[in-house]
Order: sequence, then C-alpha cells, then structure tokens
Amino acid sequence: MVVGCMAEQYRDAMKKRVPEIDYVLGTFQKQSFGLILDQIQAGTTYDLSDESPSYVFSKSHHEAGAFRAFVPIMHGCNNFCSYCIVPYVRGREISRRPADILAELDALEDAGVREVTLLGQNVNSYSWKGPEGQLDFPALLRLVAAHLREKRGMGIGDGADGGADGGAAGTPGTGGAGSRGGIGWIRFLTSHPKDLSDELIRVIAEEPVFCRHIHLCIQSGSDRVLGLMNRKYTRDYFLGLVTKMRSAIPGLSLSTDILVGFPGETEENLEETLDIMRKVRFAYSFMYYFNPREGTPAVKLEGKVPDKIKKARLARVIALQKEISTSLMEERLGSRDEILVENRSRRSSKEMLGRTARDEMVVFAADPSRIGGFARVKLSGISGNTFRAEEVDE
Repeated sequence: MVVGCMAEQYRDAMKKRVPEIDYVLGTFQKQSFGLILDQIQAGTTYDLSDESPSYVFSKSHHEAGAFRAFVPIMHGCNNFCSYCIVPYVRGREISRRPADILAELDALEDAGVREVTLLGQNVNSYSWKGPEGQLDFPALLRLVAAHLREKRGMGIGDGADGGADGGAAGTPGTGGAGSRGGIGWIRFLTSHPKDLSDELIRVIAEEPVFCRHIHLCIQSGSDRVLGLMNRKYTRDYFLGLVTKMRSAIPGLSLSTDILVGFPGETEENLEETLDIMRKVRFAYSFMYYFNPREGTPAVKLEGKVPDKIKKARLARVIALQKEISTSLMEERLGSRDEILVENRSRRSSKEMLGRTARDEMVVFAADPSRIGGFARVKLSGISGNTFRAEEVDE
C-alpha cells in the first residue's frame, strides 16, 4: 500500500512499474485506510473505484504523551504558484468546521498539551460558511482565544499567577495558561503575504495566546521573479507589510522561505533577494534552489539556470542568513523571556531544551521533570543556532 498526494498523481505509473502494489491512496482517501486493513484481515479486498473521494479532517491529531500538537484547520490551496504541485494533487481549499477545531483544542488541553500549531497550506485564507455563520482566519483566531479564555474565566489582558510553570498568564509568551495549565501558546503555519490582513495583525497584537512569530514566505525579492512565480505581491508590498506588523506587534520575529535559481532569474534578481533579506532581517530561513516539478507551469518556463549557478547562489543566500541570524541573536543576549521546555539536551543530561514564543531554541540547566512546562530564563550565551540561558525568578 502506498499513501500520499504524490503517490496519487503517479498511481498508474507506479502500479505498472511495481505490479505488487495493491492499493494507492490519495489525500482524499485516507479515511479508507482502516477499512482496507479490515478487509485484508478478513481475507477479502476493498474496491476503491466506487468512491467519490472528499477530504475528511481527522477528529484528533494528538500523539499520546506529547505536550505539543498540530491541528489542521484547512486543506488544499487555491494559489497556483507556478512552481508548486499542491493545488493539483491536494485540490482546492477546504476549511474545517470551527466547532470541530474547538472540540479538538479542548481534547488536547485535557490531554496535557501546552502548545498548538494551527496548520494549513495557507492558513490566512481560511474561510468557513455554515450554520454558525461566516468566519475568516482572524475571526477564527478571535474565537479560539475567546474560547480558551472563557474556560479559565479570564478577560482580555487579565493575568493570573503563572505558578511554577512560568510568569504572568496575561503576558505575551505565556498566553494566559495560568496556574491551571492548559494550552498556553498557539502558533500557525503557513502565511501567504497577500492574505495577511490588517485585522489578523490586530488579533495577534491584542491576544497574548498567539506567539509573536510568523513564518511569512517571501520566496524572492525580485518583482520580476515573483511575477513568474505567480506570487501575487511585490517586494514593496512585502516590505510595507513587515513594517506594519512590526509596528503593531512589538518583539515580533519573522522567518521565511527563499527559492533561488528560478527559471529566468538573473544576477540582478538575486541581489534583490539579498537586499530584501538585509532589510527584513529574518530570524531564520528555509533556503533551497529550484527543482522542476512535473505538472507545474514552471517546468515549461524558459531561461533555465544551470545547477552550478543555482548552488552558488544558494550558498550566498545561506551565508547572508547565517550572518543575519547571528547578529539578531547577539542583540538578544541579556534578554529575559519565557520558554516552553521541550526535551533533554542531546549534549548533557543535566540540561533541557526549550523554545521561546519567538521560535528561538534555548538550552538551560534544569531537571527533566520540567519538560512540558513553562520557565523564565535569561539569555546568556550562544552555541551555534541555540541560546544558552539560566533560569530566573522574574
């Protein structure tokens, strides 16, 4: 059995090349997985040909014992970036019922989850229309924040003693978890610049449960390349959006995706990307060079960039990002911040690894019993891409 959106795209070719494959399940057929296993156990086969697949969200995405969880709120994509296969293999955008999202959050909180990441190929374009009314992404975030706050009997900006787990519950970084525990932080991935609205910025600024970090994919700093990519925004729009966000949300950190070597990209276009990196100063980036994906418009574009040049350009982007990341980390030394303790350090059993609301990794001396709780630390040093820190009371 082979499962996945790419498997679905190449179903016939795979089965022809490997006749032993009995089933190929696409994204919309994952609900059939259990039925197929039941039929195999009964000694019969399951016929997928009669299905009219539709995407179904699972009720729960929690791993037993985990204190962090990922909650899909939408599926698919309508953007059709010229290099991306997602709209063709995962289909159009489908948004999840708000009540189901809240129900899963309740179940996760009861299971001891402290941090949740809301997922979507483009979370900003979440759109629900149903008996409950019409909700866009900012409205959904308002609903989520109000729901969590109501469970704790707290108003906007109200604080409570964070107890052993951290600082004040109404301050950014603890997100209102309070001494009761529960979900303290909420993140979301991934944001498309063209859909990040003023209202979304207001929600993040006003609701402390949302972490002060946004992954905002720029891909290229060149208007010409952005046009070829069908990204639907310009570099000036992106820079204006960043200015607006940082003005409204103090302490905001940003990360991004950068794609180099796109067909038709020139040396001047690359310099424009390096320039926007210097202007925005992303905390970190996912950087890669263009690989043609069969079935996307970009495959047919002229002006292919040789692999040697693509790799050389990528190396320059990586070098600049390292420089920027190091500079930003150095500026943070001496700061005090909240972290969620995630795991043991791989280098020392006496140290724990945590993460700030700004998505910065931190290692500090602590007992393993602290894993899954919040702590307040002072950033005192740097080791690679990780801060060294010491725990503080205030």
